[in-house]
Amino acid sequence: MSDFFYSIDLIIFYFFNHTLSIGFLDRFFSIFTNVNNWYIAYIILLGIAFTKGGTRGKIAVGFIILLILVTDQIGHKVIKEIFQRIRPCNALSDVITPLGCNGTYSFPSNHALNNFAAATFFYRLYPKLKWVLFVTASLVAISRVYLGLHYPSDIVGGAIIGFAFGSIFSTAAIFVEKYFTEKKLLTREKNE
Repeated sequence: MSDFFYSIDLIIFYFFNHTLSIGFLDRFFSIFTNVNNWYIAYIILLGIAFTKGGTRGKIAVGFIILLILVTDQIGHKVIKEIFQRIRPCNALSDVITPLGCNGTYSFPSNHALNNFAAATFFYRLYPKLKWVLFVTASLVAISRVYLGLHYPSDIVGGAIIGFAFGSIFSTAAIFVEKYFTEKKLLTREKNE
């Protein structure tokens, strides 16, 4: 049964890594997958959420920073060490790797894990952003397969784990927001 799933994994992998491989997409996905290209956008968006988002925005900023720290470390230091799956660019001889082959183990994709955790978290707090959040997370995840750095199952696994963590953290953030809102109302009622 595992051979069957691995063969499906390879078919999908080669579709993205070989069939779709063209110069334009090499550049697009290379830029899109690089976290360093997103830092300014992250800082601006978190700054807006913190300064203009009221209580929910401040709570969201605190929780998203904690969420990414947790998911990144659990994915990298725990799950990857348990599974120790070799990256396709190291395991297969004909992988196209526009960025070269780097990094540790393959499962799960931390890019998928972190981006789907963040997308799920923000979607639960700001449902109107659903499409932007999940399309962006999906493009980042697909970029990892296209660039030969992960199997499709690595990104699916990362997305599922990220969804779970995003759901847990967003539930906690909503609970904290509710607590502070009720506390403000009680304080206001006492003062009146």
